Amino acid sequence: MNIIETSNLTKTFGTNGVAVHALRGIDLTVERGEFLALIGPSGSGKSTLMAILGCLDSPTSGSYALEGAPVEGLSGSELAGIRNEKIGFVFQQYNLLPKASVLRNVELPMLYAGVSKKERRIRSQALLEQVGIPEKANVLPAALSGGQRQRVAIARALANRPSLLLADEPTGALDSTTGHEVLELFAQLHRQGHTILIVTHDLSIAAMAGRQVEIHDGLIAQPQAA
Repeated sequence: MNIIETSNLTKTFGTNGVAVHALRGIDLTVERGEFLALIGPSGSGKSTLMAILGCLDSPTSGSYALEGAPVEGLSGSELAGIRNEKIGFVFQQYNLLPKASVLRNVELPMLYAGVSKKERRIRSQALLEQVGIPEKANVLPAALSGGQRQRVAIARALANRPSLLLADEPTGALDSTTGHEVLELFAQLHRQGHTILIVTHDLSIAAMAGRQVEIHDGLIAQPQAA
């Protein structure tokens, strides 16, 4: 089953009467359990596409179905519900709450989803174990290395057992060794059955995915098998 299906997806931004066509007609399918890298130079449209796939933005035209259900045209609250329940996000800059413990950061999406306190605690501790930092549960993000912070972000992204994991330049703020360790964690999650889409400009990172889709000037330039 395809978890993502887009057809003729476009996105146009207007500034001072000038139209900027960020996406010009994207047809993309991603199968459940796939590990896909979205690659392309800066300004190619890949981050715009990621925002639409993550229900952070809406297309100007075209269609997008997530797990077979149409997404375009949904209200802001409906899109927020999808983001909380079906999509896990990992960003380059981690986006952790600085005054909350590691455990609390991981628990937060479950709090919004109405998960009980006991279940939040059990699930968060298990996720920290899964990403390899269970001993960091009670410390603040400032006490962590960059790689450890990204592991917390990955655990948080998995908190509500999402259908889709989206990662936007997840190793961009890390040194090469730490970045490789984080990528190995993504590969491990993929082997466990997670559907993962990574946005990157780094071809060595993209090579770890099962498939690469290249975007240039708002169009898919060269989809190919790894």
